Amino acid sequence: MTLAEVASGMDGLPPSCGRTRLIAVDGHAGAGKTTLARELAELLGGAQVVHTDDLATHEEPFGWTARLGAQVLGPLGAGRSAVHQVYDWRLRRFASERAVAPKPYLVLEGVGAGRAAIRPHLALLLWLEVPAAEARRRGLRRDGPELARFWTGWTAAEDAHFAADPTRPYADLLVHQEEGGGYRFAPGPAARERRHEPARP
Repeated sequence: MTLAEVASGMDGLPPSCGRTRLIAVDGHAGAGKTTLARELAELLGGAQVVHTDDLATHEEPFGWTARLGAQVLGPLGAGRSAVHQVYDWRLRRFASERAVAPKPYLVLEGVGAGRAAIRPHLALLLWLEVPAAEARRRGLRRDGPELARFWTGWTAAEDAHFAADPTRPYADLLVHQEEGGGYRFAPGPAARERRHEPARP
């Protein structure tokens, strides 16, 4: 199954947040979530992507749930346009805003995008299947040695987050990156569990 086929199949998903199908792309930092989310959004007719990094802060890297709910999920759930703050990691403060229209699809990407508090609003949850150690090697290679200290702190925070609030066990699709480019998909734990649920009367 290709990414294009996965995107095409999303037409059959019911709206999950107002009129919008909210698709989450989760995985370890450095795994390639932003690239996957961008490619998926293009295949979904130019859907908008909300990045959890835009809602997080240095002090609270995972403390963005309430902000996402108040600024994005709440308005979209009511069928209204949303506006969320965008954090500037260089200035260390929220420095701009971004509008989000209530369209058929919205992609939410970032570490923790599939957390428990968000899952009731999701139409589909994708987990990018890259081991944590490999993802961190990629991230360090991408960001350079000047951010090595940041990565040390981030690694501890990410490990603590997933220990308390794991995403992978609830993924609908596991996404594997192919060596030559592209993706390979497999049913996630949530999809396998649904297949074994007894039929409802």
